[in-house]
Amino acid sequence: MSNPLLSGELLPRFDAIRPEHVEPAIRSLLGENRARIAQLAADAAPSFARVVEPLEDLQHTLARTWSPVSHLNAVVNSAPLRAAYNHCLPLLTDYQTDLAQSEPLYHAYVAVAQREGAALTAVQQRVIEHMLRDFRLAGVALEPGKKARFKAVMLELATLQSRFEENVLDATNNWTRHITDPAELAGLNATIIGQAHNRAREAGQEGWVLALDQPTWVAVITDAESQALRRDFYEAWTTRASDRGPHAGRWDNTPVMEDILRLRHEAASLLGFGNFAEYALATRMAKSVPEV
Repeated sequence: MSNPLLSGELLPRFDAIRPEHVEPAIRSLLGENRARIAQLAADAAPSFARVVEPLEDLQHTLARTWSPVSHLNAVVNSAPLRAAYNHCLPLLTDYQTDLAQSEPLYHAYVAVAQREGAALTAVQQRVIEHMLRDFRLAGVALEPGKKARFKAVMLELATLQSRFEENVLDATNNWTRHITDPAELAGLNATIIGQAHNRAREAGQEGWVLALDQPTWVAVITDAESQALRRDFYEAWTTRASDRGPHAGRWDNTPVMEDILRLRHEAASLLGFGNFAEYALATRMAKSVPEV
């Protein structure tokens, strides 16, 4: 069976991608990438052309394969697709952490910087600079025990961040506002009203059913004349996945956020930062918390 995620086509074939394509494609690509990275890291005469450019190509290919999956999981989420997506998260996190913690690859980049630094273009120098920074931020210099713990924290964070997104998505998709009085639709555009009518008909209901998707939310908050309708939408939107609002506690992200904050702080501490804010600012234009 051909896999559209591995077709190499310029644009993703979204209509052909199925949940069963996801994990085999990612496993295959990661296996190929790991083998190629081992070759790059062992290069006896590393250069920008021999190490950096091939690695950039590998990362680009992986992004082109995973991005359509991530996009589909956000916009046409289903149980099979969600399962496939979540099965791949640990694989991807494990791969990216191993890549960024690879001491041979780190030393290859250092060698490129030392040997070719002055001859590289400004853009190439910045690529090297950022990659060396990312090696350090992934714990390449940590002792083995701390390096293993950092990797475990990254794996757990990937799972928690996915759960956070799923809770928000479920809370969004499971709220609707049923309307039977056409006066409540005053101010809304014909497209939103038509979609609401079709949604009600598909559900076997009279009138209109407004969902909490982004276009409908913006239309209601911006244009609806009904104060009650705007209030209901505002409450539903701002309390999604929380302990408040119409679905209070059902998809509550409070414990998820607490775990994310705890693990982010631990990861930052392992790398010698005072807190996660300092760690996050290592890749930002602002360089300190007081500056922010």
